[in-house]
Amino acid sequence: MIVRLSRACLEQTLSHLRAALPREGVGLWLGQAGRVLQVWPLPNVHLRPWERYQAEPQSLLEAVRYSERAGLELVAIFHSHPNGPAQPSETDRAQAFWRVPYVIFDMRSEHLRAFWLPQGEEVPVWLEQD
Repeated sequence: MIVRLSRACLEQTLSHLRAALPREGVGLWLGQAGRVLQVWPLPNVHLRPWERYQAEPQSLLEAVRYSERAGLELVAIFHSHPNGPAQPSETDRAQAFWRVPYVIFDMRSEHLRAFWLPQGEEVPVWLEQD
């Protein structure tokens, strides 16, 4: 699988993650056939949001319901590491329940990488021209 991302969706994602600093930001990429069509930011309600993330359950449920009604699928889950790196932590691996790529942003450089978790296999992300 390859995740295809427009510059507009990348910028919308980064805007959400920058606003979350110094906390970890989290959200969903919704789309079709691996192509991201919408960014769905989610609140991080973890008790230690500067080192972990937990999507607010009601907002997550609303996103899933919306995607079903709109004919979209969950393409990927994204979150940030405020102090890097764009590598999955042990917690990221242990809490990977969804069978989609997990995209991690290193907010020091705004570099991103995507992985199948918990295995850790990297998934290519292609930036498309708008």
